[in-house]
Amino acid sequence: MKFSIVSCLGLGTVALAAVPGFDISHYQSSVNFAAAYSSGARFVIIKATEGTSYKDPAFSSHYTGATNAGFIRGGYHFARPASSSGAVQANYFLANGGGWSGDGITLPGMLDLEGDCAGFSTSGMVSWIKDFSDTYHSKTGRYPLLYTNPSWWSTCTGGSSAFVNTNPLVLARYSSSAGTPPGGWPYYTIWQFNDAYAYGGDSDTFNGDLAGLKRLASG
Repeated sequence: MKFSIVSCLGLGTVALAAVPGFDISHYQSSVNFAAAYSSGARFVIIKATEGTSYKDPAFSSHYTGATNAGFIRGGYHFARPASSSGAVQANYFLANGGGWSGDGITLPGMLDLEGDCAGFSTSGMVSWIKDFSDTYHSKTGRYPLLYTNPSWWSTCTGGSSAFVNTNPLVLARYSSSAGTPPGGWPYYTIWQFNDAYAYGGDSDTFNGDLAGLKRLASG
């Protein structure tokens, strides 16, 4: 059965359970995966690529470390819409660590959307994201997670609801509560709530229980 957003979560903003996790890039040169797992974390999202020419130099070692420690893990791509089409960047991501497999421990890739709007109109940005998302889906059978914050989504997409039924939301909001998700999403799938995770990187929480996290990974 194909994963649907509703299948792993309730319809509320906050689920009855939560699973800790974190996200990292080469900026975290030292990550204590074993201690993070012992503390209860169960997933890691790792930077793989950016634009069309950058490969995170720590991706391979981070990915191996996360796998060996028993984590559900996946890669993310930092979007650079001004540099190429969404399809080109999706293919670059897929070729350099961003793929998905139904092994039960690999999350679908995540598209990191932040910064400025790269000179795009709101409709143009929605089209760029859709180009990336549809390309990723055509190659893997999964839609990528979309990482964003409410301000960026409102400014750069006009608050578009085009991805509510396909792409799980990874909400960036550094606060004591997640607040109202942008773009018509009824809930977040993952919430990044600070940039000071004890064992390296940013602190995340999955909006559901471990079984739901596993469904997100397995499809």
